[in-house]
Amino acid sequence: MRKKVKLHADLKKILADRRAKGEKIVFTNGCFDLLHIGHTRYLQTARELGDLLVVGVNSDVSVRALNKGGGRPIVPDAQRAEVLAALACVDYVVLFDEPDPGRLIADLQPDTLVKGGDWAPDQIIGREIVEARGGTVRTIPLVPGVSTTSLVQKIQATKTGGSPTEAPPAPTNKS
Repeated sequence: MRKKVKLHADLKKILADRRAKGEKIVFTNGCFDLLHIGHTRYLQTARELGDLLVVGVNSDVSVRALNKGGGRPIVPDAQRAEVLAALACVDYVVLFDEPDPGRLIADLQPDTLVKGGDWAPDQIIGREIVEARGGTVRTIPLVPGVSTTSLVQKIQATKTGGSPTEAPPAPTNKS
């Protein structure tokens, strides 16, 4: 799976080749500190929007700059990247040190930019870059009650004798 984790400059070349073959590139980004069902559903849906999915992962330095809370990130960036690369829906993973992915998006030039439903479309960093090339920006609804922050709180409550909350609902296959 490590072969799916790329350096910024190497990925830029790979994507240029794939784009030249007519493939549509989907990009998303995040910290992905404790991978959970919300992440996997989100990434699977994002992958369906194009021919390949690139995930930008905030480095440890970047996560700390975002003030995600004490002790974050919990999982080191190289491990977070490798776990994401192990997912079948993820084609490439790239780490970035900046607090936001603007420069990375400008360099990689994705056809579709995806963020979670907690982002207003006009607040999505890189939106102007993608739309200026004729690309699209999409949001994907979040799984209610599931987040890394809520997982951390659940773990802390369990350690201190509190009761854990219920698991998220399972997906249904209603046709």
